[in-house]
Amino acid sequence: MPKKNSLKLYCFSPPVMLATFAIEIGFAFYIVWRYKMTDITRLVVAILVCLATFQAAEYMVCGGVGIQAGTWSKLGYAAITLLPPLGIHLVQKIAGKANTYLTAAGYATAAAFIGYFVLATGAISGQTCYANYAVFDTHQASSLIYGLYYYGWLFVGVGLAWHYSLQSKRYRGALRALALGYLAFILPTTTINLIDPSTLAAIPSIMCGFAVVLAFLLVGRVAPGTIALKDDARSLRQIFRI
Repeated sequence: MPKKNSLKLYCFSPPVMLATFAIEIGFAFYIVWRYKMTDITRLVVAILVCLATFQAAEYMVCGGVGIQAGTWSKLGYAAITLLPPLGIHLVQKIAGKANTYLTAAGYATAAAFIGYFVLATGAISGQTCYANYAVFDTHQASSLIYGLYYYGWLFVGVGLAWHYSLQSKRYRGALRALALGYLAFILPTTTINLIDPSTLAAIPSIMCGFAVVLAFLLVGRVAPGTIALKDDARSLRQIFRI
């Protein structure tokens, strides 16, 4: 019998999960409404939608709208698996760089993991609903490899963002904000892992609790500094006359 780890979602209570989902999906619609559609816009929206999808899947994993918990679990894992390569792609677009091989490698490894979680029998073998979080059962070997995948590409994205920020005065603020957003996944999770090594198996789940920080930075710092406004778009301050 293969050994399994329980990946606990240490994020929030269900009402906070819904609130976080509403914020992230609302930000996605806001970006589409306010900014002209470019490659950068699409990538920002894709990241926000992936963040929101995981929050929705986490909330619904205990049952809802006639879809089994296992389906929600697979959808959630697919969403968060895309976040590292999307970040690397966005960094390169903002900086005006084109490393096709690096981008392709990121998406290819993401596709491999998504295929495994979605299609492989027993990849996510069970879910348990508790008061404030859900538990996903995955194979120990896949959890280790997935953690290396996630941390590896996140560090690549952060390193690229910082490197390119030193070369680009115009987009320095946006690139560093993006790096900070992804560090919001890494640093708190690493701190928790050091305090309690048993949480190493829960890396993807712990990270989700800090995802809203990235969402706010995307909308507040990255988009305003890199994407042109639509001609008829007004800011939220203008709409509500703050």
